[in-house]
Amino acid sequence: MTVVPAGPETPATQLSVNGQVLRMVDVETSFGPGYSRLPIVLRLLAENVLRNMKGQERNQAVEALHAWLESGTSTAEIEFLPTRVLMHDTTSTPALVDVAAMRDTLAEHGADPMALNPLLRVDVSIDHSVAVEEYGRADAAALNISHEIRRNRERYQFLKWASKAMNDVHIHPPGTGIMHTINLEQLASVVTTIDQAGVRWAVPDMMLGTDSHTPMVNGLGVLGWGVGGLEAQTVMFGMPATLRIPDVVGVRLIGELGTGTLATDLALTITHRLREVGVTGEFVEFFGPGVSTLAVGERAVVANMAPEYGATTGYFPIDAMVLDYLAGTGRTAEQTRLVEAYARRAGFWFDPEATPVYTRVIEVDLSAIAMHAAGPRRPQDLVPYGGIRKVLEQEAGPDLPGTGTLPDFPVALAAITSCTNTTDPKLLIAAGLLARNARMRGLQVPAWVKTSLAPGSPAAASYLNRAGLTDDLASVGFDIVGFGCTTCIGNPGPLTPAVAAAQNDGASEPVAILSGNRNFPGRVHPDVELSFIMSPPLVVAFALAGDAKRDLSAEPLQYLADGIPVYLEDLWPAREEIDALVLKANDPTDFRRDFLIAARDPQWRRVEAPDGAQYPWDPASTILRRPPFAAMTEVSLLGRFTAHPLLVLGDDITTDHISPASAIPANSDVADFLVERGEDRADLNVFASRRGNWEVMVRGAFHNKSVKNWLHPEGPTAQTVHAPSGETMPIWDAAERYRDEGEPVVIVAGERYGMGSSRDWAAKAQRLLGVRAVIAASFERIHRSNLIGMGILPLVMPADMRDKLLRLEPGDRIRLEAGEEHIRPRTGIAAAVVRSDGTEESFTVTAAVETGLECELLAVGGVIPLILRRTLEASARRP
Repeated sequence: MTVVPAGPETPATQLSVNGQVLRMVDVETSFGPGYSRLPIVLRLLAENVLRNMKGQERNQAVEALHAWLESGTSTAEIEFLPTRVLMHDTTSTPALVDVAAMRDTLAEHGADPMALNPLLRVDVSIDHSVAVEEYGRADAAALNISHEIRRNRERYQFLKWASKAMNDVHIHPPGTGIMHTINLEQLASVVTTIDQAGVRWAVPDMMLGTDSHTPMVNGLGVLGWGVGGLEAQTVMFGMPATLRIPDVVGVRLIGELGTGTLATDLALTITHRLREVGVTGEFVEFFGPGVSTLAVGERAVVANMAPEYGATTGYFPIDAMVLDYLAGTGRTAEQTRLVEAYARRAGFWFDPEATPVYTRVIEVDLSAIAMHAAGPRRPQDLVPYGGIRKVLEQEAGPDLPGTGTLPDFPVALAAITSCTNTTDPKLLIAAGLLARNARMRGLQVPAWVKTSLAPGSPAAASYLNRAGLTDDLASVGFDIVGFGCTTCIGNPGPLTPAVAAAQNDGASEPVAILSGNRNFPGRVHPDVELSFIMSPPLVVAFALAGDAKRDLSAEPLQYLADGIPVYLEDLWPAREEIDALVLKANDPTDFRRDFLIAARDPQWRRVEAPDGAQYPWDPASTILRRPPFAAMTEVSLLGRFTAHPLLVLGDDITTDHISPASAIPANSDVADFLVERGEDRADLNVFASRRGNWEVMVRGAFHNKSVKNWLHPEGPTAQTVHAPSGETMPIWDAAERYRDEGEPVVIVAGERYGMGSSRDWAAKAQRLLGVRAVIAASFERIHRSNLIGMGILPLVMPADMRDKLLRLEPGDRIRLEAGEEHIRPRTGIAAAVVRSDGTEESFTVTAAVETGLECELLAVGGVIPLILRRTLEASARRP
């Protein structure tokens, strides 16, 4: 493993374990008084600071951490250097395409393209591309992976090229599992060792991932969080991540989960509570006696939902449960001894009675958690599982005639999906037991319901087989369809013909029932606006009911042939039964063995890749195109300018809205563009598969029928008004017109702009559309960072201007005094609305900029120009 190592001035002590003497940072002694009062996440950051920062900057960082203890907050910046980076195929593809294009730029400027190489380990999991085309059959997984490799072969050839042409890039093939599950089961060591000048150091396993759900590994005591691909690139090439010392919200857990409640219910409840109090961009750490009652699988479900509650982390410290998990997934006894010895010595070991200092404290009583769902459009909207009927009745209005062919709200998709709820064996075992009880009564899922089971790990198939539940799940349609993200990321395949026909006739509104983590409109399927998140056994129950409006707390799922009703309570397994079967089914040897078998899939091994330091672009490709922003010609977008609003948007515009991942609509401008270049309109795949082609992605920006552009509220999907002409046209065409006319553009939006996935294409598309600034009521953390990474200035509007700015009309413009000299962290920027009638109204916006590095990125035009400049400068200094 290659990392920036500890230096000679690092304060060190010795650790004797497994017959070795290792060196480690003496964090507690170096920090001094107050160390045990720090939240554990800040103790981990202190270790990183002491090991990697130098001289006066390090001393100032430690002093700032001391000051944090007095106030629970800070504006001071620190540097963070992880030991590794984790990506998936649809974030790694654009990131590595950028690297390939930057190598071309270096070569064109006389530098060695090999000068651009990752300086730490990069793992890429191919998990986001498998679609549920085959289901309800034993060979569905094998058939789906064949479809996946056929459709994505060119992209997979590129990823294989990257693993050969770049240092320390490791590709985990389709079928090996979901990245976050792979991280927990295979990659995470909790504590690792590195060599420095012949000395072996023990250090915490700390990482960054290009997916917002990276904090799932926090459930194992590993500190890591999600970043955009652009920020990951800076870390890959040796620059530290810079962050403000975070506020840390302590969530004190007491009690124990009761009978009938599962980790999903806890995660949804915490998501609701923390969104209510507001923790956007903050670190969350769980403490208190209730933590010790939760297994790592349960903790991981809660930690995974960190981006849903808006936090950077959802951290659970290291304790005996972590050691049990490591042993239970096949890690060696030597590794578990190292983890325990190091964590205790460094002060990272969890004490359930400890009460560190936190910015704020929230208490959650586990015994008060009840069965819940969340929906129909946001994961924080908590609903009692019996309350879905009421929510859907409010949705119905006068538009559903109720023909009787299907229910008004048929369960169109019933998907046990996502790392969130398939990594905890208890949840899958519970779903299997409910299926067994349904099978014993002869229950069947209605034909219109599309069912799927996509675990996060191939080991799940082994323990479900050993538990004897595979056939039970298959009897109600939940055969394994693959080991990847599937429905959760928008790859459910087509709806059943009956559901599609009823929706086209206006007779029914399809509903998705899933065990995922997000239910934004159109996310799981472009034609599905309503989705509910719930535990895997509840997914099976609603699939059996077939009607999303069924109140399963009071009404039967089905009636038997003799008229006897079958209720949820008749099928729900007891906690003791679940726990006993989990214990019986688990075999630690499954995890590594099944992972290696999947990695050796012959279909993957037959994918060939080109050689060479530079990628041989195919000018006819519709998958991979050299992006125009990976060039030395890119410049800063800062300055004094008066801009037209390209779009005016409301609240909760997600990265799924800005840059969709789901199926490319066959009747869209994007489809027309691809068909003109030889693609089959019936087999266009998903937007996520085209993230290596900037021409497709920019045309797909904001292509979501849920997005309402207030410049033209009733306008077609992905269109806007070109103010000078008054014409309505596709967003890309309008942006081109403004560019040709020399007119700058901005975007105006409401609260939580950019919530959801970490995808950097949500920012790249806006850069290619010519957007110089985004003015929003608030930003989600990762998208804010991605905007800056593309040189786009994020600005927070004052509350008293919100209504006026969201009512801008075509012809109104915004003037900004956004020169480089004005850009500082959290500083005010002079602005004005210039109305079409010539009147003006001045106000001040706040730069959503947190660090000095972010100011530098904006000044040079973003991450890619900065990397190119530094690489060329370093190359020029070499003899």
